[in-house]
Amino acid sequence: MTNQYVSYAFADGAARITLTAGDRGNPIEPQSTRQLHEAVLRAKADGARVIVLAAEGRFFSVGGDLSAFAGADDPSALLLDLAESVHRVVTELVRSDAIVVSVVHGTAAGGGFPLAAAADIVLAADTAKFSLAYAKVGLSPDCGGSLLVHTLGLHRVLRLALLGDVLTAQEAADAGLVARVVPADDLAAVADDVVAQLLAGSPGAFAAAKRLVRGVAEPAPEAALRREAESISALAGSPNGQEGIAAFLEKRRPRFS
Repeated sequence: MTNQYVSYAFADGAARITLTAGDRGNPIEPQSTRQLHEAVLRAKADGARVIVLAAEGRFFSVGGDLSAFAGADDPSALLLDLAESVHRVVTELVRSDAIVVSVVHGTAAGGGFPLAAAADIVLAADTAKFSLAYAKVGLSPDCGGSLLVHTLGLHRVLRLALLGDVLTAQEAADAGLVARVVPADDLAAVADDVVAQLLAGSPGAFAAAKRLVRGVAEPAPEAALRREAESISALAGSPNGQEGIAAFLEKRRPRFS
């Protein structure tokens, strides 16, 4: 399956899902999210034991398409639909028996950050960066941003969400999110080695381990994701949310009331 936003390939038990709108920063928008969900469901139907999530271009994902939010007649409705759509992707990845590996070569910002972190194993180039970035545009985290608490800890996530701090790949590894940091030129080969190691293991044991560990860390991710969708939807329709988006697009400091 190849299209404007996502490519899909399956071989030898591994499903490789790649974000292909690299010229636009692989934004999270209705079309890309719908195709990403279709690809994840196809991996399930194909019986994938490993799902590899990667991206083309300079960025893993820049997050939501703010220009679309600014031009929407009803930004609250758009954000609610979009958040719920990408949350279905996150839920499928978290609940899947397949082991999910994300391969992050560039910046994962906004919703792209928790999307990458939805994987069971995160591999990153030494050039990768992670940023929530929502506060800068007057919005709250979605795509599983609140679930990062389970990996990064309460106060680190608050710092990322409130101050807009950026994690380097090494900082993300030190915090427990990234499994391996490697030179950018070696990332694809390291990812192939990790996939081969996972495919050589017992699928039943791996799936059971994933269920047990995630069951403790994230007993009810759907409830957290629903709260995120409702929050970002309400903020997108608020004066400060609209001001934050407009300021970002106009490349100026926002004037929040």
